[in-house]
Amino acid sequence: ISDKQISNKVAYHMPDQLVTMAGNNQLIKVSTLIILTLQNVSLILVMRYIRTRPGDMFFSSTAVVCSEVVKFFVSCGLVAWECGSMKSFSDFLIKNTYGDPIDCLKISVPAVIYVLQNNLLYVAISNLDAVTYQVTYQLKLLTTAFFSVIILRKALSKIQWVSLVALFAGVAIVQLQTVKHYNKVGVEQNPLLGLLAVVVACLMSGFAGVYFEFMLKNTEKSLWWRNVQLAFEGVLFGVATAYINDGSMLMNKGFLYGYDGWVLFVILLQSVGGLVVAVVVKYLDNIIKGFATSAAIIIACIFSIYMFNFQLSPQFVLGTSLVIAAIFAYAKFGVARLSVQTKTVQPTPKPCSSGLSGVGGDAIQTGDSVAVKLSDHSG
Repeated sequence: ISDKQISNKVAYHMPDQLVTMAGNNQLIKVSTLIILTLQNVSLILVMRYIRTRPGDMFFSSTAVVCSEVVKFFVSCGLVAWECGSMKSFSDFLIKNTYGDPIDCLKISVPAVIYVLQNNLLYVAISNLDAVTYQVTYQLKLLTTAFFSVIILRKALSKIQWVSLVALFAGVAIVQLQTVKHYNKVGVEQNPLLGLLAVVVACLMSGFAGVYFEFMLKNTEKSLWWRNVQLAFEGVLFGVATAYINDGSMLMNKGFLYGYDGWVLFVILLQSVGGLVVAVVVKYLDNIIKGFATSAAIIIACIFSIYMFNFQLSPQFVLGTSLVIAAIFAYAKFGVARLSVQTKTVQPTPKPCSSGLSGVGGDAIQTGDSVAVKLSDHSG
């Protein structure tokens, strides 16, 4: 076959291939955006509902433990899938636990922080309306950027610095608004306590996320193995936290007191939410996640008006608009988008390879601080 004939064949088939690839890529983008948005909206609204409804109230500390248990089994399944057989999986577990206790000790730092953070988020959502909570929680972008600059020595563009200032200003405007509907949900609330809880949770999220990213970049452990470690140690510390905070009541009423389908639904959303973020990191980019977060804020605002008698004010609209604009600007105008620093680990044919193979993605996008962890589930 001549070169001309080959060229003609390629030219003939390429448009169809490109159309198919473009269509598949577009489908992945749209599907992931919809799923991520629905997950963010559902989690916030249902969390708010189950923490403010009348009736028997479940212990939030036990919900955190149950969420970690689900994360543990999900991550174990993914690691076992990477290994290819139960024999390889069991050998891998022994090698990376008993054979490397120092590494397990290092990962306990973010594990402990995530348990405390998730407990604080329940305190926050119990004392702040859904939309105010969601807008305020976007401060984790600021704290993550701060710790990334300090610990990872990352460079931010001028627009990113401006967007962080705008983010802080937007959250401050939202928090300074005068709202009169806090006592309309039938339970006693303390907005100041809720604000303090979410701010501390943001600081924890920022530090733990950067610490987790640092470990991923400087060790050759699987992403999903790291999540197994986080979840296992999270269960241990979560149980201890639950009995320290609610020990006497847990002994009297039981660990699963107050549980129903809605509580189990929230636990499921918390546990698998990180999987959706993993798909965003692997196939798309951080702008899609920012767009989903912004869309979730708007949709949650609309639903909150009807579900929780949320009252919009010009001040809230201004602050929320600043936050949404800041999220977009930070994601789009980063230094890393001009020269993306990416650490790629080539998969090996050995079972339980140390690379970031599988669902979690095969690259760590160091410029946008998007190292994926199942523990980071909120919008």
